[in-house]
Amino acid sequence: MAPTTSLPRVSESEKLTINLGYVDLGQIDLLVAEGFYANRSDFIRTAIRNHLGTHGDALRQVVARKMLVLGLQHFSAADLTKVQAAGEKLQIRVLGLASIAPDVPAELAADTIESITVLGALHASPAVRAALAGRIT
Repeated sequence: MAPTTSLPRVSESEKLTINLGYVDLGQIDLLVAEGFYANRSDFIRTAIRNHLGTHGDALRQVVARKMLVLGLQHFSAADLTKVQAAGEKLQIRVLGLASIAPDVPAELAADTIESITVLGALHASPAVRAALAGRIT
């Protein structure tokens, strides 16, 4: 069952906290002060993208082998109701963001979602998360 195309407004990023040594942090601050980057976050995002780019072929192969959806996959109550009516169960595999609409009842999610594998972030209500706790990897 394909997810709907109408998507709720979600953040396009996830906040991370990292610890850096003082020398590394100082070097980043120097590059920012010299105008190479707008701020520390800009430097870190750029560094991560560049490093991920060096592993691009390996990432594409793993995504294909594990049959992951790359990007955003959203499930509404209507999507899950259709799955339930068809007597099917979903195995959700996402590299990016998996989103289950806030109005999806926990029972509907439990009845229709067999498993969820997310490499990235999962947005779901606390009730849905609790109902699927043993199925989320």
